[in-house]
Amino acid sequence: MAAKTGCIVPVDVLEKFMRDVFLRLNVPEEDARISAEILITSDLRGIESHGIQRLKLYYDHIRQGVQNPVTQMEIVRETPTTAVVDGHHGMGQVIGYRSMQMAIEKARKFGMGAVAVRNSAHFGIAGYYPLMAIKAGMIGITVTNARPSIAPTFGVKPMLGTNPIAFGCPTDEDFPFVFDAATSITQRGKLEVLNRLEEPVPAGWVIDQNGEALTDAGECLRGFGRDEAALLPLGGIGELLGGHKGYGLATMVEILSASLQTGSFLYGLTGIDEQGNPQPRKLGHFFMAINIEAFTSLDDFKKTTGSILRDLRAATKQPGCDRIYTAGEKEYESEKRVRREGVVIVPNLLKDVHEIIETLQMDEYRAVFC
Repeated sequence: MAAKTGCIVPVDVLEKFMRDVFLRLNVPEEDARISAEILITSDLRGIESHGIQRLKLYYDHIRQGVQNPVTQMEIVRETPTTAVVDGHHGMGQVIGYRSMQMAIEKARKFGMGAVAVRNSAHFGIAGYYPLMAIKAGMIGITVTNARPSIAPTFGVKPMLGTNPIAFGCPTDEDFPFVFDAATSITQRGKLEVLNRLEEPVPAGWVIDQNGEALTDAGECLRGFGRDEAALLPLGGIGELLGGHKGYGLATMVEILSASLQTGSFLYGLTGIDEQGNPQPRKLGHFFMAINIEAFTSLDDFKKTTGSILRDLRAATKQPGCDRIYTAGEKEYESEKRVRREGVVIVPNLLKDVHEIIETLQMDEYRAVFC
């Protein structure tokens, strides 16, 4: 179906398309299913930057030979409650899914489970993995490092990745509490969305080498790779509004994603070798599952957590504001809407989709994408 903003595709059709793309790229069937499920979850939850928009990234990396379509995970160290995994540059979603599964199984037996990962690839939204723990009646925590884009406070060179933190837990409401946010003032993917929409970047998100605001999304994205642009950490420039706190959180994520697993970090994650050629991203992740029943009954936990969230939403509102949200609420509402209405594919994203369809000769999808 066509729309002024591009093309609208039903959720099940879009998920099948992404799964079929992975299959055409020689990703095993179950791994293709996992990868497509994680991508469509992002679109369902309203995180446009990490769903179908990210498909071209994986397509390019597999075809360039810097990401392996067949994932060969290796457990290099393990205890009853912990493990260190080497992903050997396989599919990030598959590595993430299996690592969180491992953490959940350990938590089921011993109360807590934690898995540190090295040599992985982009694994989609960090918030997907806490959702796995929630389904098991547990608390889930996930962090990951990323290619350099954040400048340290008082610096201008992009050093840290957007380094998201995701935390999720069950509640007695219709939706869980799920916090999933970059430790930068915004994520790189949002700049990619703005670039596709040909819209400006708000001043205060990105700075140049003189510390001045950049507002052209394309210029920002090109500048990251040339050290000419940098995202600001949560709190923005300097310390006045807490920029040092976002910088500290991003560094904490970097440590959890590199130091425990003896993995790559900072400029080791550029995805470019010394000759300027693409190479594996070598990303690191950290997953933790906490078995609630080891502390209290699941029902009591859900009730207390639900009460906390309801009290927050019932707080006195600012003038002109009619609603207070808690993390996961907007995503829950988005999922209901997107399942009903479909996913919007904007014109500039359609170009990437058409390229994939043509190159992989997926003729059956020509009519689906306008």
